[in-house]
Amino acid sequence: MPAPTAHSKKSGLPFVLVNVAITADGKINTANRRVESFGSARDREHMLELRVSADAVIAGARTVDLNPVTMGTGGAKYRRRRLRHGLSEYNLRVIVSGAGTVDLNAEIFKRQFSPIIILTTERAGPKRLAAMRGRAQDVIVCGESEIEFEHALRQLRKRWKVKSLLCEGGGELNDALFRAGLVNELHLTICPKIFGGAAAPTLADGRGRLKLADATNLELKSSKRVGDELFLVYRVSN
Repeated sequence: MPAPTAHSKKSGLPFVLVNVAITADGKINTANRRVESFGSARDREHMLELRVSADAVIAGARTVDLNPVTMGTGGAKYRRRRLRHGLSEYNLRVIVSGAGTVDLNAEIFKRQFSPIIILTTERAGPKRLAAMRGRAQDVIVCGESEIEFEHALRQLRKRWKVKSLLCEGGGELNDALFRAGLVNELHLTICPKIFGGAAAPTLADGRGRLKLADATNLELKSSKRVGDELFLVYRVSN
């Protein structure tokens, strides 16, 4: 899968794709957030194919803390595809931690195959900033108390040449990017399961929108059924 050819919404920003698998009732995990994956093998392959096209993969701190993720390419065949498309062998890995509370002993920090970049705020404080700089290749402070995502993405483009950015959640990060108007495309896998529960996280948790007029609007680009799963691709139209 080649790198996206569409342009980002604003000059100087990466093209942002959000990839997420949801249950039929719209959940991305159970209420205790202990399910690592519930999609099929094809869904996992789709995720790795998207990583082939991305300069960097981004995820929230809790996604990294609670799961043994490395945000790697998934194997040699995917690395070869990246090289054929003119990309580096491995994608960059970006972690979002506004308060700087990401677990620095998480699995991702034990795998040093590609640079790790942490986006945070001044709220992290000098001690946490120093600790993060000891484990990551770059720590970018992007605001006083909340991450200013447009600034953060501009810094990723400027400092690390990120032209395409794949977001793999969780729901609060997805929501923040949608609210900031920075998402270009949504890749959505609907899985034949029901989790239920008011406390179970959804695709876009966080603040959300209070008015219908402020909703993010989507245009369906493609749909495909594989077994009992649906693979949908939406373009963000506003």
